[in-house]
Amino acid sequence: MTPSVDDVLSKIVQAATVDELWRTWLLSMEAYGFQRVMYGLTRFPTGLMSGDPKDFFILTNFCKNYVSGFIESKLFIDAPMLRWALENVGAKSWNHLQDLKNQGLLTPSDLRVIQFNHSFGIIAGYTISFPLNSDYGRAAVSLSGGKNVTQDAVDANWELHGEKIMLINQVAHLKVLTLPHATFSGQNLTKRQCEVLQWVSDGKTTQDIAILMDVSKATVEKHLRLAREVMGVETTAQAVLRMAYQNQIFRIS
Repeated sequence: MTPSVDDVLSKIVQAATVDELWRTWLLSMEAYGFQRVMYGLTRFPTGLMSGDPKDFFILTNFCKNYVSGFIESKLFIDAPMLRWALENVGAKSWNHLQDLKNQGLLTPSDLRVIQFNHSFGIIAGYTISFPLNSDYGRAAVSLSGGKNVTQDAVDANWELHGEKIMLINQVAHLKVLTLPHATFSGQNLTKRQCEVLQWVSDGKTTQDIAILMDVSKATVEKHLRLAREVMGVETTAQAVLRMAYQNQIFRIS
């Protein structure tokens, strides 16, 4: 039995953490026949490329070996469905791959990704690409059917429930944008590094921050330098921007 959409949306909207949201998201997709889900968000793509993996925010229940091969080894760069998601908004059946094959448009790199997916039993599903209020962001979710599910079966299921599935995923995506989260790199700033970046976002100078934190100016500069290194950016402004995108910036009382 499929879940009540109202109940699912209510739980998503009320979720206080990403973990809570993700549990509801997975359970709802499983009820609609999608056993494995991968959501990806980046605020720093390059043209129609998805950008650096360290900037990705990833939610997935795909196995560790799959994620390692697909994301960390950058196999995703040649993924045909990801390419579609970067160029489009909406939902697309993975039957798109067969269409590309029939037209002779699959490259050797495309085929390598498809073979990799098949080796993990990932053969049928849908991809949803979400709009963002910025030309500098991309977000999409990959919904994979069970190991022995055919694409025809997935498409038939979508015909019945596609509007509900789309609604749940769209609301879940919008909720992600409101919750504090961390990028795929998993590197965490220290409490002091976060604090100095928060003060910078509040318009305070290095000297101001030193006084407020009762430390030397050199200590503040050290915290800022280490924060930039952890976040892989060149300027403090970039570090603040990334924290803001991750909803990690708060006014200090």
